[in-house]
Amino acid sequence: MRQYSPDLTPPWKKPQPVPEVPAEPGLVVEEPGTGYCGAVIRCEAGTVTLEDRFGKHRVFPLEPRGFLLEGRVVTLVRPPAAGPARPARTASGSVAVPGARARVARAGRIYVEGRHDAELVEKVWGDDLRVEGVVVEYLEGVDDLPSIVAEFAPGPDARLGVLVDHLVPGTKEWRIAQSVTSEHALVVGHPYIDIWEAVKPASLGIAGWPRVPHGQDWKTGVCRALGWPSENTGAVWQAILKRVGSYKDLEPELLGRVEELIDFVTDSGGA
Repeated sequence: MRQYSPDLTPPWKKPQPVPEVPAEPGLVVEEPGTGYCGAVIRCEAGTVTLEDRFGKHRVFPLEPRGFLLEGRVVTLVRPPAAGPARPARTASGSVAVPGARARVARAGRIYVEGRHDAELVEKVWGDDLRVEGVVVEYLEGVDDLPSIVAEFAPGPDARLGVLVDHLVPGTKEWRIAQSVTSEHALVVGHPYIDIWEAVKPASLGIAGWPRVPHGQDWKTGVCRALGWPSENTGAVWQAILKRVGSYKDLEPELLGRVEELIDFVTDSGGA
């Protein structure tokens, strides 16, 4: 006598196995019972929290076959435990030092040409500079650099580094830099007319920095060419600065020069 299985469900009606998908943050799924669609915010023991496009949160149980992913039934599961965390990085790309206190300021200093330069250096290299105890000040131009360097009197225990805009051979800035450079005073620069140009255009959503006719104020000309408010270049700069998240938003010609100055001022000769 033939033995029949007590399960008389036709094969095509039997539940088919479905994939298990880790509920990683950002994964967008739908709970079919309610039609609620949202991105995973967190996944805890037995539950998952979703956020819809209006920012509202809702908690659902982690049940087998409980969600739709791109129209397909899936089972959400808790993501595997994270492995060893990668070292945190500062905005400059250096390995962050958790809990590090700011070092007592060195006698050495880094001078930059203007306030905007100082703010950009602080935004990207601030954490590094505090760990190293390096203070950044600004000059408001380079015309008075010779007298400033003379008054500072750089030496083995008090090195001076200076960052200059538009440091191109043959220019006024280049001649001034040459006149003050010494064993304990280093003047470097980038080729840009203004520090604004050291920010990558792609980071600001523009095709490139416009050319401004000679004799016209560069910042004003740039704002007019790009349709930015030219009557308040300070506010425009603050908007630019907000788009700078790390060294990746800056041109290599600036990155190398700032790193060079930090190395020079923090060298054993200036400790």
